[in-house]
Amino acid sequence: MIRSTMFGPATVSVAALCAAGIIALGTQGQAFAASSSGGGSSGGGGGSSEVKCRAGLVYDKQKQMCVQQNSAADEDLYRTGRAVALAGDYERALGLLEAIDDKNDAMVLTMIGYSKRKLGAVEEGIGYYQLALAIEPDNVFTREYLGEGYVSQGRYDLAQLELDRIETICGQDCEQYQDLASAIAGDPDW
Repeated sequence: MIRSTMFGPATVSVAALCAAGIIALGTQGQAFAASSSGGGSSGGGGGSSEVKCRAGLVYDKQKQMCVQQNSAADEDLYRTGRAVALAGDYERALGLLEAIDDKNDAMVLTMIGYSKRKLGAVEEGIGYYQLALAIEPDNVFTREYLGEGYVSQGRYDLAQLELDRIETICGQDCEQYQDLASAIAGDPDW
């Protein structure tokens, strides 16, 4: 089972992914590194690098090469799927995330919900967030994304409840609180 604490937050900026060659041309085994960089809770904290493989492949840390998507470990599928989702390729991210064998994981469900929501299936995304919260009720990433889903539906009362819960968990200074507060306030950059 993948545990959300195993991954920790990882920030991947779209610019870094593009600069590193997210659209990698090559054969199986070729990988391209994109260094992580700063801000936004949609990415999390930093310092690590994501290895990028061409479509249909994911990086297997043990083999240290790109392998067919279905032969990679759940952790590698999650890590790659999350990075791809945060870069805006939601359909590809869903393919990676849905290939994970153990979907009884809060962060896997959260990122599936995130991708579904970003593709316009907001209610379906919210359903995945609720499944994730049943596993890990204090997951501030899930609560932030759930609140953003409510904002996109104009359900500000429910978004505020998520903001209040995030404040209880990590305070007003945490990134997830600030991002959801910005979304509720109508900040166009959220």
